[in-house]
Amino acid sequence: MRAIALALPEVEEGTSYGTPAFRVRRKLIARLREEGVLVVMIDLADKEFLIKSQPKTYFSMAHDDGYPDVLVRLKAADKKGMTELLSASWRFVAPARLKQKNPDRLAAP
Repeated sequence: MRAIALALPEVEEGTSYGTPAFRVRRKLIARLREEGVLVVMIDLADKEFLIKSQPKTYFSMAHDDGYPDVLVRLKAADKKGMTELLSASWRFVAPARLKQKNPDRLAAP
């Protein structure tokens, strides 16, 4: 997951709430929530689709309802899914000018 995130344009590693996190121009893309659970910023429609289509991998908690993030059980996730999810998160979070500089990142992988 770390290698996938850092391969995205201008993504930097840091911390959030004391856990590893990844940001693009100071905007959070993803962070480790607890052992084995990743929080990924994502459009609400995508969040709902992921949870409904793959509930063993993607989920939400009551305090995250209505908030644009999805929780990922890392043990249930695969590389292809994580690549798609983190790329979608980058597209969701990255500023417009950065997206214009990286048009190849606007299409789903």
